[in-house]
Amino acid sequence: MTQDITDRDGKKILVVDDEANMRHMLSLLLADAGYRVDTAGDGEAALKKVQEAHYNYIFCDIKMPNMDGMTFLESAAGFLRYTNVIMMSAYGTIDTAVEAMKKGAYDYISKPFKTDEVLLALKKAEERESLKNENRELKNRLEHIEQSHKFGSMIAESKSMQEVFRLAAKVAQYDTTVLIVGESGTGKELIARGIHFASKRADKPLIPVNCGGIPENLLESELFGYKKGAFTGADRNYGGLFEAASGGTVFLDEIGDLPLSLQVKLLRVLQDNEIRPVGSSVSKQVDVRIIAATSKDLEDQVSKGAFREDLFYRLNVMPVHLPPLAERTEDIPLLCRFFIERYSERFEKQVTGISSAAMSLLLEHSWPGNVRELENLIERAVVLAEDEVLDTGLFSSLCQAGEGRNNGIDDIISGYSLKSGKQALEKVLIKKALAATGGNRTKASRLLEISHPSLLSKMRDYNIE
Repeated sequence: MTQDITDRDGKKILVVDDEANMRHMLSLLLADAGYRVDTAGDGEAALKKVQEAHYNYIFCDIKMPNMDGMTFLESAAGFLRYTNVIMMSAYGTIDTAVEAMKKGAYDYISKPFKTDEVLLALKKAEERESLKNENRELKNRLEHIEQSHKFGSMIAESKSMQEVFRLAAKVAQYDTTVLIVGESGTGKELIARGIHFASKRADKPLIPVNCGGIPENLLESELFGYKKGAFTGADRNYGGLFEAASGGTVFLDEIGDLPLSLQVKLLRVLQDNEIRPVGSSVSKQVDVRIIAATSKDLEDQVSKGAFREDLFYRLNVMPVHLPPLAERTEDIPLLCRFFIERYSERFEKQVTGISSAAMSLLLEHSWPGNVRELENLIERAVVLAEDEVLDTGLFSSLCQAGEGRNNGIDDIISGYSLKSGKQALEKVLIKKALAATGGNRTKASRLLEISHPSLLSKMRDYNIE
């Protein structure tokens, strides 16, 4: 429970003291300062009050009958999470103050005290409460941003990936077959894992299978199992990966590489939820969800006769398309921060960020390896880094890749005017920086290495929204 501390009239103070004169004096003083004041004659009465209402501040005596201040602190701890407690005592020592702090008190004042001491202690507590509230609000905002930019272990802020996250989260709630399509390195397995762990099957196994990574003569027995004696070396019964994933999910990566001979057997699993182990004449029922992924165009594979049309339609119940990184460059700064934090912690390096020149280099790259390529590049840069900020020298491979390359200058500039050419390039770079920062003009101005007012002026000149 949190309280708005901007309005003093709404703040409540509880004064806990066994002396009636002290309660009366503090009540008048604090009421004059604009607070609403309640009183209690001992710890037991105070405990009942904090259980019934929230107090921003509590002034509590230490020595009292029935329940003293220290015991009250311990007993009421669960109700004082957002309350600043100031202890009071005429018999105080440094040890007493330290003990009170350990039990959750914020401050300590010795009796007899002056009016100014009470108000000063209260002012300090107010400042602390304000700071704590700001920190809580900031934490809540960051958690909201983080959750809105995440699905499973994937992060992104581009509109296209946000749509992917929303679709995947919705699909996760139903036991439908999913086909994830995207270039190599776009995160197809991460999306599959996110779907599994957001589903009702999350506490059951998720078993990934690379359909192109297992020899064809072994793939059938790996998937569906085998009976003892089915072939040379089959000295026991083996259930296979589908049986091992019972109740969970099988992720078939690179499904386009699945041999035709096995495609019909997979179709049987999708249609009837049955598998038949190698060497067996009896089928087994299995309860698995299938998520498949491919970097190939399966419709093209179907037209070439390399993939069964009926299997394609069985798999393509809920397609999820992952866009390549080159089409969502606005995700690159976010991904860079994420990977820098990951590898700085893993390698115990003090790397805090990336220079604007290096970021521009990353934004210019075509990323044929997609997010996997970016992650590998950042990992290598963090390992080699000697400074806190990653600079262009750590991305020499991108510089070399760009040498001698036609950067499409003729597509940007027409004619030979230096003035119009400069303007055309500025317009392209401004649009690119705005796309990379999700429209954040302050961040875009930093990438462009110009002032914020200059960026706004150029946006007006070039009619950039």
